Amino acid sequence: MNKTSNIPKELLDKVESLKDEMVNTLVELIKIPAISPSSGGEGELDKAKKLLEIIKKWKFDDIIEVNAPDPRAKGGIRPNIVAIYKGKNEKDKIWFLTHMDVVPPGELSKWTECKPFEPVVKNGKVYGRGSVDNGQSLVASLYAVKALMDLGIRPSRTVALAFVSDEETGSEYGAQYLLKARPDLFGENDWIVVPDGGNSEGSFIEIAEKGILWLRVKVTGKQVHGSMPDKGLNAHRVAADFVITLDKKLHEKFNKRNDLFDPPRSTFEPTMVRGSAGSVNIIPSDHEITFDCRILPEYTIDEVLNVVNQTKNEIIAKHKKVIEGESLPKIEIEIVNRSDSTKPTDPNSEIVKKLTESIQKLRGITPKTGGIGGGTVAAFFRQKGIPAVVWCTIDEVEHQPNEYASIKNMVEDAKVFLSLMI
Repeated sequence: MNKTSNIPKELLDKVESLKDEMVNTLVELIKIPAISPSSGGEGELDKAKKLLEIIKKWKFDDIIEVNAPDPRAKGGIRPNIVAIYKGKNEKDKIWFLTHMDVVPPGELSKWTECKPFEPVVKNGKVYGRGSVDNGQSLVASLYAVKALMDLGIRPSRTVALAFVSDEETGSEYGAQYLLKARPDLFGENDWIVVPDGGNSEGSFIEIAEKGILWLRVKVTGKQVHGSMPDKGLNAHRVAADFVITLDKKLHEKFNKRNDLFDPPRSTFEPTMVRGSAGSVNIIPSDHEITFDCRILPEYTIDEVLNVVNQTKNEIIAKHKKVIEGESLPKIEIEIVNRSDSTKPTDPNSEIVKKLTESIQKLRGITPKTGGIGGGTVAAFFRQKGIPAVVWCTIDEVEHQPNEYASIKNMVEDAKVFLSLMI
């Protein structure tokens, strides 16, 4: 039998022959919005039904539905699907975790190639919201298994495809729920592949993530006329002092460098701002600002929160003013999102080695391993001690207008997934 790398040539040919079917499936999935209720959508139920309609006709040994209750969503659930194709080693699995949900389309006028949920295929690309994030990899993993099924080949390990909800808004109803509701599905010898991040060459394997902390800071002062500032307390000024002081303290205290990451430092970025003044001559009583913090594994989120709270107390004391019997300012700190960093996947682990070998043989390149500041569902498995890698080939247009999936990337990634499976 002729072989390219470790994959029988007939398998590579089979993947190529499935290209049009892959494109058609991706198009059908893009047509179905799957936006989280947290972002104003109905959830993933309709897309999950379409996916089940497709895969129930295939030769999976088991299809498991794990529905997370969510009264905000259509049908009252956030669906998660696990499709299993047994391998020669039935006990140990290789997982491919992709997500069904997508982000909102954003400003519609900026979509010039197509409407967000009316996909267009042209110039080797499939345009539409969710095409690359995460439709491209979902379809690639699905059709890698179909190639095996069509040729009657069993993989080395059991292959488990997980199609989860809620990745874009925290995974409470998705990967996290799946791990809590069905821990029996996962074993300590399993491998986890999350094809939800990478670069356009496929030369980067993510093995580590920074901790994530999103904060909303609400400052309350006293509104008065702009000509009489002494009678009130300007919430803008207090908030500005807080932001500048906190920014300086965080960067001074948490200043270690880790070259596994790019950028190789912890980042603390003020992002959104909202105030209560409706006119230029009003001194505002309220000011709200958010922070996006990405924290190296060398530090804990609790250490960062201690500095935040210390700064809060200092700023309150500095600007303290009693107005009509009320002590001001007030500063409230709300944690919008928290994801503690985990121990990185060992770069010498079997899954990293096997993925590296597959990329070398199929692409002729040696990928680099490293960490990212963004968050993926891989972190939840690393917390459980299960090695996880994040890899795919993408042009990094996710969350943008005119988002697209490269058909070539989808097909070529399916070949790499096959190499891991067999």
